[in-house]
Formats: sequence, C-alpha cells, structure tokens
Amino acid sequence: MPAPVQVPAQQSSEDYSSDPEIWDLTVVGAGIAGCSVAYSLAKGHSRRILLLERDLQQPDRIVGELLQPGGVLALQRLGLEDCVSGIDAQKVYGYYMFKDGNEARVAYPVDGVRSLPGREVAGRSFHNGCFVQRLRQAAASCPGVTLRQATVRRLINGKGGEWDDGQVVAGVQYRSQDGTVRTASAHLTVVCDGMHSSLRRKLSNPDIHHPSHFVGLLLEDATLPHPNFGHVVLGEPSPILFYPISSTQVRCLVDVPGEKLPQQGDGSLASYLLETVAPQVPQQLREAFGAAVHAGRMRSMQNKQMPAAPLHCPGALLLGDAFNMRHPLTGGGMTVALSDTQLLREMLLPLPDFSDPIQTANATAAFYVRRKPLSATVNTLANALYAVFCWKDSASHEEMRKACFDYLRLGGMHAEGPMSLLSGLRPQPSILVMHFFMVALYGVGRLLVPFPSPSRVYLAFALLWTAASIIFPIIQAEGWRAVFLPALANQPQARHVVKRE
Repeated sequence: MPAPVQVPAQQSSEDYSSDPEIWDLTVVGAGIAGCSVAYSLAKGHSRRILLLERDLQQPDRIVGELLQPGGVLALQRLGLEDCVSGIDAQKVYGYYMFKDGNEARVAYPVDGVRSLPGREVAGRSFHNGCFVQRLRQAAASCPGVTLRQATVRRLINGKGGEWDDGQVVAGVQYRSQDGTVRTASAHLTVVCDGMHSSLRRKLSNPDIHHPSHFVGLLLEDATLPHPNFGHVVLGEPSPILFYPISSTQVRCLVDVPGEKLPQQGDGSLASYLLETVAPQVPQQLREAFGAAVHAGRMRSMQNKQMPAAPLHCPGALLLGDAFNMRHPLTGGGMTVALSDTQLLREMLLPLPDFSDPIQTANATAAFYVRRKPLSATVNTLANALYAVFCWKDSASHEEMRKACFDYLRLGGMHAEGPMSLLSGLRPQPSILVMHFFMVALYGVGRLLVPFPSPSRVYLAFALLWTAASIIFPIIQAEGWRAVFLPALANQPQARHVVKRE
C-alpha cells in the first residue's frame, strides 16, 4: 500500500546574529493559527516576525484532519490555499448519518451561499501533520519570518524579567535547541500554543471541561460507503466518525464519554471497541475496523471544551485552541482559528507598526467581540450536537436524538440550514438556536399527532425540557449577547497597565 505523504521538515533558523533587537511580532506556536498569522502579517510587509515552535518534526495527530468549507474559504483569503495541495487531501461534500439501520444524507448547500459565489462548496480532509508542515513552509518562505525550534518558558516585561499583572507584555523567554535560555523582545506577542498551552492562564481565565476521549484508528485501503463524505454513526453510547484522510486511508474516531478511558495495556480498550463499537460500524467498514483494532493501531486523546475568557493585555493576544475549544465532533477548530487569523490581520494591517502597545491594544480591542458570530456558531453547534448525539438512558433524550436525525433526513432547508452553519459559511448563532428548537418542536409534533395521549404529552414536555437543558448552558457559556446580539457582546476584561518599562 502507498505510504502516506511526508512533507520535509522545515529547518530551524539558528542564526541568532541576524536577530533584531526588538521583533515586530513574536508568535508562540507554529501550528495552524501560528503559521497563518505569521504568514499573513509578513507577506508583502517589511515586518520581522519570530515564529517559535517546540518541535518542527511533522506532527502526528488524530484530530485537525477535516477542514470545513468556511475554513477553506478563510485559507483562500489568507493566500494559503496551496497548503492543501500536494498532500493527497480529499474533497468532502458533507456527511452521511447512520442510525438504527437508516441513513441520512446531509450535504453542504451548493446554492445560495453568498460566501462562496461561483466556487465549489467542499471541505478538505488530510493528514494533519502534512497540512501543518505545508503551513510552516509557507510561513518560513516569507523574507521577514524566522522559524525557530524552541520551547517558550514565559512572557517577559520591558526589562526582560518575568511578566506580571499591570505590565506590558514585551516578548518571551525561550530555551533554544542548544539548551541556551534566550529572550526575544517584541512589540506584540501572539500566543497560539495549542490545547495544552502553558501560557493561557496568564492571558485568560480558562474553564476547561473534559467530556470524552477520542480513540483514533487508521483504516488502510478501506472504501467508505459514500466516497468524499464524512460518516457519522449515532451509536451507543456516543458517536463514531469516519472520513477519508488520503486516497487510501480512512480515519475512524470513536468517542468514549467520560474522563476515564478503558486501559489499552490490559486489553480493555480493544475489548470495548470489538464488543461494543464494532457491531454498530457500517458493514462495509467492519472488517477494516476490526483489523485496525487487532493490529493495535489505536491512539487516544482527551477532548476539551473551553469557552473564550480572554484578558486583553497590551502587548499580547491569544489565538486558536490556547483560549477557545469546543468538542471536535464537527471539526470546527481549524475553521475558527483561520477565521480568527483573517480577522486579526484585518485589524492589524492598518497600523504602520506595533511599537505602541496601547495603540495596538486599542486597535484590537474589538477582536474578541467581532470573532463571536462565527466562533459562537461553531462552538454552540459542536457542543449541542455532541450532547444530543450521545445516548442516554432517557426516553426524552432518545426522542430528541431521533428527532434530530429525522429532521436532517428531511433534506431541503432542514438540512441546508444546519449544514451552512456547521460549514462555517453562515455564522449566525441565533439561526442555529432557531433550528435547534425547530428540531425539538418537530419531535413534539410527532409525539402529539395524531393521538396526544397523557404519556405522549408528558414525553413531549420532557423533550422540550431536555432541549432547553442542553442548549441554554451552552449559550450561557458563550454569552447571551454573543449568541443573539453579537454586536453588543461584552469586550474582554482589560488588564490595567500600572507601569510600563
């Protein structure tokens, strides 16, 4: 079988003699967000940007492999569309959902999407590491960008000491490959060091939840029942995902609810996958699924949910998973990161430079509000769908799950509306909430027609209560104004600068 595409590692720049005394911008993390922000702010401008990454070898992850159409659009607007070329990326046109032997086709809307006039509406799926390496190549190709392998230890103030409240962030301290501890002074520091960020607590008030784990398997030479579509099995106890990541490989992600995962070492995880999950896998994929389990090709990661709660500090900004995460069920993380990068570029490019941290902070004060329509849509949808799709021993919850599946199965506006939201092409969280309750009312209607018996009336009210108990806490976490009136959403709390070095 053909080996997966390998993109050569980008070399670290170790020529410290050419480093400026003060960088225009220091970016912590050369992942999706870090590379795109470095590239977009350096391309066509004479800015000196230091891009720091702990490990420049090709990442090997089981998530970040499906880019929604809204993310593809953001990639194009950033001038990075070539980064999905040459890595055996596959086009994805939507999803097929499976439940109780039935299928529902929910494709991305091809008509009436104002965001993509005259363009094909399709996502891209690929090996995450290949995509990241292509982004690193693009960023390093800009004359003003220095890509360096290093571990960032802390933020610094204007005197080179450790940054503290009330001070302007003036750069970072890092450990280079040779073990030397160095400082990089910068007018602006963008922190995007991912879901395991070591710096987020300095720049935000994170509230992290761990709803589940993903167990990832790589199915070799497997043929999906519906090529170029993602496949979502509404299984018990939670969803199972399949999507192509190359012309010969299919990624399977099994969601395992809870903070604890069956042990792999004693065979518990394999038994769970073979006994509980495998019988629910579509027949066409079952043999490849079993072969991957028996071969021991299982990897896991803990899923995280974290509403954005940034503290707007002069001299620093947060970006990507470092400050905002949602359940990865819908694959919206990269779309949010690229959209945020596009917005940040629009807000920073008018500035002649970033030398005045207060002026820069004022120019970006609205960033965390203007990003809300898209981020709140993606976050709310991902977390709400996950809550609905997980099986619970509750008649009202199962009715909600059935109603969601059958509502999408109706097609037309019932599928196109939610899919335009999921794709990131119509960032309107209030419309999302409308569709969510339309699903609930659709379920209620089925219960009450034609004979509203007392037990069915009770179940209908219980279904509405279930829907409200799912969506309202998610809206609360995102912020009510952010969902319904994003233009009036609260700006993040600003740290008051009491002294400037």
